[in-house]
Amino acid sequence: QVRLVESGGGSVQAGGSLRLSCAASGYTASSYCMGWFRQAPGKEREGVATIYYPNQSTRYADSVKGRFTISQDIAEKTLYLQINSVKPEDTAMYYCAAGRPYSLSCRDRADFDRANFAYWGQGTQVTVSS
Repeated sequence: QVRLVESGGGSVQAGGSLRLSCAASGYTASSYCMGWFRQAPGKEREGVATIYYPNQSTRYADSVKGRFTISQDIAEKTLYLQINSVKPEDTAMYYCAAGRPYSLSCRDRADFDRANFAYWGQGTQVTVSS
């Protein structure tokens, strides 16, 4: 069983930076796609970034391009999300997710379909003040 635990959230002023971490345990080698999603109060959960494990290719939602960076430390089984130039609209609960085993859904395109991600963490809150 795969377990994901996020950390690094908190309160930050607009324009600041945060780095979120997601520690994975269990058998994760078959999850080729890893991603970060977020959910603001009263809104649907939306994808922000994915990474394809075999070649570390990354995809981003238009709303975060140029400000967010997803990366992965394979040896440490940790996923990161660097958030720069934060905006009040980035306020949300941020979730780490691991793709369905052997799925290639994020290899050639941005895949933010939650159905393609089998494992989810509990989330870490990011609050941005203006």
